[in-house]
Amino acid sequence: MQRRKLRNSLLPVLVFSFFASGAMAAPPAADAVYKEPRPLKQIIEKDKAVPPAEAKKEEKKEPPRYTYDPTGKTDPFKSFIAEQEEMEEKAKRKPKTYLETLDLSQLELIAVIVGAKGNYAMVRDSKGTGHVIQKGTAIGANGGFVERITDKEVVIREEYKDFKGTVRYKDIAKKLPSLM
Repeated sequence: MQRRKLRNSLLPVLVFSFFASGAMAAPPAADAVYKEPRPLKQIIEKDKAVPPAEAKKEEKKEPPRYTYDPTGKTDPFKSFIAEQEEMEEKAKRKPKTYLETLDLSQLELIAVIVGAKGNYAMVRDSKGTGHVIQKGTAIGANGGFVERITDKEVVIREEYKDFKGTVRYKDIAKKLPSLM
């Protein structure tokens, strides 16, 4: 009971002292002071004073320090990967002969002629049509060519790129069917 009386009597005293100290009171408006703006400083150039308005005009007359000239430079917004792919597509040539449109798995070696003037071979496509080839003949859809012709086989060399992008060559041998 005594505690309650003590609490009830102390509470108003604390609230009054808090507000009387000015902690919650706003600063009086009479304390605000208006100050005049300072005069503009003058820029001094080699012993002569230049008014600020002329100094601003001189700053505007200076040419820009750097301007971008795109002539002879690559476009920074164009993907270099897409450009590289375009160059590879241009490098691929269109097939000139029927043999260049066929896959090597569609061709079967049926005859080899070994002679003094050179070696020749005959391959048959899936339609049953025969084609005579010799060393250097372009053959296959992957840009292959006849590397060599021996008495029992024809070796075709194809160019490809590995996972690192280096150019490698793959030799594919077409052998004569064995007779029983």
